[in-house]
Parts: sequence; structure tokens; C-alpha cells
Amino acid sequence: MFSALARKSASSSAVLRNTTVVVRSTAVRTFASSEADEKLKHAPPVSVYGTVARYANATYSAASKQGLLNQVESELNGLAKAAAESQAFSQFLENPLISRNDKSSMIEGILQEKKISTITTNLCTTLAGNARLNELTKVVATYSTLMKAKRGEVDATITSADPLTKKETEQVAAAIKATSKAKGEVIISSKVDPSIIGGIQVQIGDQFLDLSIKSRIEEISRMSV
Repeated sequence: MFSALARKSASSSAVLRNTTVVVRSTAVRTFASSEADEKLKHAPPVSVYGTVARYANATYSAASKQGLLNQVESELNGLAKAAAESQAFSQFLENPLISRNDKSSMIEGILQEKKISTITTNLCTTLAGNARLNELTKVVATYSTLMKAKRGEVDATITSADPLTKKETEQVAAAIKATSKAKGEVIISSKVDPSIIGGIQVQIGDQFLDLSIKSRIEEISRMSV
């Protein structure tokens, strides 16, 4: 009787041990899966590479986790605007004679006074600590690229011989959106170049479409008679 109970107890213990192992394994897999899903959820929408991109990517992920993507974008754009409009601020960013610690403390003080978010402040102090605060505007531009990708926006530059009317610009934007299948707004930048004579040239990323009269004349000139 006792040996039967012992065998039964041993068998039950083995089942419990096996069950415990399975539960723990499942828990680990579930945790790892959740962690991966969370990381993917806050990952930048497009891949950008390089030193500047690493800062922009890290800032995007941090802002996404705290639900501050738009606020950080606004703050960074404000800093880029200040760098473009204020010679003193621009010189501060570029000055290599200020020590890393001093520059980090100074930019932190400026941003705290303006009640800038911790994420943007951390970015700037990190750049200063790594002697890269002079690349702030490049980081801002890259962060802007990530945000535009998130919104499904498309940047397009239109070059025309004469300034386009509002209606013409809207028509071109609509055509670009239909062709590129952009989910969001098409952001148009216009340039005037009388040398193209007429028609337009369109630059979308690394794609270039030349519908100018100048290009047509050059094409005809290359044709054998």
C-alpha cells in the first residue's frame, strides 16, 4: 500500500514538475513577445541611418512611449527656427571652445527656463555631452522626416518657369498623391526657374520627373533627322 502511494506521489510530483516547467517557459515566451511588440510599436516608421539618425531614432522612440511625438516635433522645430534666426544661439551651438560640460549645463538651463520637455532636453544635453550640439538642426530635420512618414506625408518640389497659382499647385499635389498613393498630405515646395521655358519639373524624394519645355527641346535636338 505504502509503495503504491509512493509511486503515485512520485508520479504526481513528476507531472507537477513538468507542468511548472511548461508554465514558466510559456511565461518567458509571453514576456519576450510582449516586449518585442512594445518595442516595435514605438519604433520609427522608416529606416534612417548614420550618426545623426541614431539620435533622431532614439528621440522618436522615447517620445512615442510617452505620447509626446507632436510636442517634441514642435519643440525641435522651434529650436531649429531659433538657430536660423538668432546669430547668438547659432554661434552657441557651433562654438567648439565651450567645454562639453559647460555647453550641456547651459543648454539644459535654457530649455528648462522655456519649460521644454525632458525628452527634448535629454536630446540636447546628450548632443552637447558628445560634442555634437552643432548637429542639432540635422537631427531636427531627420526627426521631421520620421514624423512625415508616420503621417504618410510626401515632400515634393515643383519647379516652374512662372509662379504657379494656388489652383495649379493643388492640381499638381492631387496628381502626385494619386500617383504615389500617399496616405497623408503632399507638402509642396515651389521654385521658379525661367530657364526651363515652360512646363514643370517635379522632385519627389530621389525621383525626378521632367515635364519642362526645355527638356522637350533638348530631346528633339538629340533626335537624328
